[in-house]
Amino acid sequence: MVHDTLAYTPRGVYNCGNMKHINEGNKVKIIRRLKLIEGQVRGLQRLIDNDTYCIDVITQTSAVKQGLSNVEDLLLENHLSGCILDQVKKGQSEKAKQEILRVYQLKRK
Repeated sequence: MVHDTLAYTPRGVYNCGNMKHINEGNKVKIIRRLKLIEGQVRGLQRLIDNDTYCIDVITQTSAVKQGLSNVEDLLLENHLSGCILDQVKKGQSEKAKQEILRVYQLKRK
């Protein structure tokens, strides 16, 4: 679906084309964090398989959620300071405003 010549991603955020605005240092941080989260999820599977006490499992699910939130924060920071800043510099302030509102809506979920 296309709206005002902007392609939407499946979650409803405007697609700025690629992740070129993420510098290599942040990309490395994001990948590292995602690998840690992947390990935590595998650990959760083992906890369930081993009939671990529910509170211990919930503690680990909370850690996974926090890890994902940290990844999301990095991605949003890069998006706002990259894609959206480029839109403003190109005089596409309405497009940038709409995208900022979408990011805000996603973050509130």
